Amino acid sequence: MTLPDPVLPAAPAAPSASHIARSLLRRGLAMALFCTAIAVLLTLAGHGRWWEQWVYSNAIGLLSWLVIDAGRVLIARHEEGMWPHGPRGLLLVAVGTLVGLVGGTALGDAVSGGHTWALIGQAPERALFIALVTIAASVVASFYYHARGTAQALEARAARAQRDLTETRLKLLEAQLEPHMMFNTLANLRVLVATDPPRAQAMLDHLIDYLRATLGGSRQLSHPLADEFARLRDYFELMAVRMGPRLQYTLDLPEALRSTAVPPLLLQPLAENAIRHGLEPSVPGGHIAVRARAIESAHGPLLQIEVQDTGVGLHSHAEAPLPAGGGGFGLTQVRERLATLHGAQARLELTPLAPQGTCARIVLPLNPSPA
Repeated sequence: MTLPDPVLPAAPAAPSASHIARSLLRRGLAMALFCTAIAVLLTLAGHGRWWEQWVYSNAIGLLSWLVIDAGRVLIARHEEGMWPHGPRGLLLVAVGTLVGLVGGTALGDAVSGGHTWALIGQAPERALFIALVTIAASVVASFYYHARGTAQALEARAARAQRDLTETRLKLLEAQLEPHMMFNTLANLRVLVATDPPRAQAMLDHLIDYLRATLGGSRQLSHPLADEFARLRDYFELMAVRMGPRLQYTLDLPEALRSTAVPPLLLQPLAENAIRHGLEPSVPGGHIAVRARAIESAHGPLLQIEVQDTGVGLHSHAEAPLPAGGGGFGLTQVRERLATLHGAQARLELTPLAPQGTCARIVLPLNPSPA
C-alpha cells in the first residue's frame, strides 16, 4: 500500500496592496492619536501652548512613522512579520527618527510660524528635549509594530501548522480505512471462489471497477457529495453479487446538494456497518436507504445524511447493544474524521428504528462546494 505524500508547510503569502493600504491607514490614525496624547502631556508639563505642541508632535511623529512603516513594507513585504531583520531594522528606525526630527520640526515651524532651529543656540536644552522625545516615541512605536508583526507571523505559522496537521491526520485515517474495507471484501470473495465461482468472477469485476473509481480520488481531502453517492452505489453493487436479492437499496440525493463537499469514503463505513450488523444476520436480508438533507440550526445550515437499514437492529446483537455513540472500527474512523474537520459542529449518531432496523445519522456544517 502506498502511503500519502507528506504535506509540506506552505510559504507565507505576501499581503495584497489593498490590505497593506488599509493597514497603513489604521496605523496612521493610531499614530496620530499617540502624537496627540504626547502633545497633551507636554502641554500639561508646561512646555508650550496646546496648539503648538499638537502641530509639532504630529508633524514629527507622523513623518517618522511614515518613513519607518512605509520603509518596512517596501523592504520586508515578503518577510515573516513584515519587519527587516538584523541591522536593516535598526538602520530603518534611525533614518525614520532623523527624518522625522528634522523634517517634522521644519514642517511644524512652517505651520506655526516658529523658529525652533534658530533657538537651538539660545535654548539647547529645548533642542535636546525635542530630540529625546522624538527618539523615545519612534522607538516605542517601532517596538510595538515589530512585536505586533511578530505575533501575527506566529499566529499565521501556528494556523498553517494546525492545517497541515489536520490534513496529515485525515490522510492517516483514510489510509487506515481503505485496507479495512478491502480485507472484508476479499474475505467475502474468498468464500465465493470456493462456493460459487461465477459469482466470484462477477464480484471481482465489480471490485476492480470500484477500486479504479475510488483509489484515485481517495487522496483528496474532500470531493462532491455526488461522487460519494456514486462510490456508495458501486459498493452496494459489489455487495449485491454476494447477497443477491437479500440486499435492496435506494439512494436519495437532492440536486442542490450534489456539489456539497464531504470527506472521501465518509459513507462507506456506515453502509458496511448496515450490511454486516443489520442485513447479514437477517435471513430475508433487508433494505438500505441513504438520504441527504439540508437542515437549519441556530449555528447555520447543516448537512444531514442518514443511512437506514431494516435489518435485525441494534437490540438483536448477541453481544452487548451498541449505544448511540458506539460502533466498531469504521464508525470510530468516521467520528475521528468528523472531529478533526469540524470539531463539536459535526456528529455521528446510531439510533434504533421501529419496528426494527438502525439509523446512522451524520450531521456536519453545510459547505456548498469542494475544498
